[in-house]
Amino acid sequence: MDHDVVVVGAGIAGLQCAHLLERHGLDVLVLEASDGVGGRIRTDVVDGFRCDRGFQVLNPAYTELRRGVDVAALGLQKFDAAAGVRRGGGIDVLADPRRLPSRLAGTLRSPLVELRRLPALAAWLAPGLDPRARREEAQDRPWHDALDAAGVRGPLRELVLEPFLAGVILEDEGRTSAAFVRELVGWFLLGTPGLPAGGMGALPEWIHDGLRSPAVLGARVDSVERTAHGWAVGAGDTVRRAHSVVVAAEGPAAARLLDLPQTPMKGEATWWFAAESPPSELGCLVLPGESEGPLIDTAVVSNAAPSYAPGSRALIQATALLPRGAALPAEADVRRQLSTIWSTDAAAWDLLTVHEVRGALPEQPPGTVADRPAALGDGLYVAGDHRTTGSTQGALRSGRRAAEALLA
Repeated sequence: MDHDVVVVGAGIAGLQCAHLLERHGLDVLVLEASDGVGGRIRTDVVDGFRCDRGFQVLNPAYTELRRGVDVAALGLQKFDAAAGVRRGGGIDVLADPRRLPSRLAGTLRSPLVELRRLPALAAWLAPGLDPRARREEAQDRPWHDALDAAGVRGPLRELVLEPFLAGVILEDEGRTSAAFVRELVGWFLLGTPGLPAGGMGALPEWIHDGLRSPAVLGARVDSVERTAHGWAVGAGDTVRRAHSVVVAAEGPAAARLLDLPQTPMKGEATWWFAAESPPSELGCLVLPGESEGPLIDTAVVSNAAPSYAPGSRALIQATALLPRGAALPAEADVRRQLSTIWSTDAAAWDLLTVHEVRGALPEQPPGTVADRPAALGDGLYVAGDHRTTGSTQGALRSGRRAAEALLA
């Protein structure tokens, strides 16, 4: 045998799995089809700006993150625990009073916050207040249906909650599992997300740097076959043999290699702009509110994460959903809406890059929140957020579960 284990895929699920297996003394080889580690979590440096491939944040409250990653070593730069909403002639800022008490009065003065509607929202949130608790899938339903059933209505839902969550789960039709959405809200209530000093790509790079054997890049696996004594993993003209194989590729690739059911994916597009000065001092996500256009959110990223921009220049992200088959929104429409949201001339900003990520997250319909088995039998395992939940927490968890199943 060439190795004890071959791990297919160097996203955070595969890297986490390989790291844990190496800690137990196994000889592990990681094969990655692309030119770098991280899978969907990569950072490009453009003219000195750090542009993540799709707007992403890292929540330090994730148990799997705290369990296996030195978060302090990443130099996490946190966003404000608030959300801005474009309304009328300005931006209303709604803040978490526990973490930003100075904004409590302004939050309560906003017409978006109707005190009489808060009990219904609190009742809907209650099951997710401990996202680590066991989830009852028998009563799961689409998240819009769950909001309706709980009586959550009004501008706080329409202009704040739904747009914010649409940017997190990458769909605004309300079809995602309510159990999963509440879990995500619970994590946001527990931790304030931020960005590593080196970009989101610093997370997989940190895990990869801890491996004894670096991943083999540019090795696109096209076959995983059982042999008399183990497994043969083919990548082009090269075949590696191992006692066990962990396929930690994205959902569609894993389905092709392992003959598993296809996992539909959701998409997003993120535009990264550079400006000579920030259009606002806000260090939080800003939602489109009453503005019209394709965007679901925007942020002056460099206000929260100064390491993302060189010197005194500003970095602004703008994100839109990309439903299956949808065309990329026109840049002119994006700039027009940004000009309205930020009350400035976004036409003067420099476009650094656009990331069009068609397979950003797996679909998470009701009844699919419970972990699916990591062990497929006979030394074959599968990992990835398509086996748990579509999040960094889910991807890291799936890598650990695959390692534990193999070691068992």
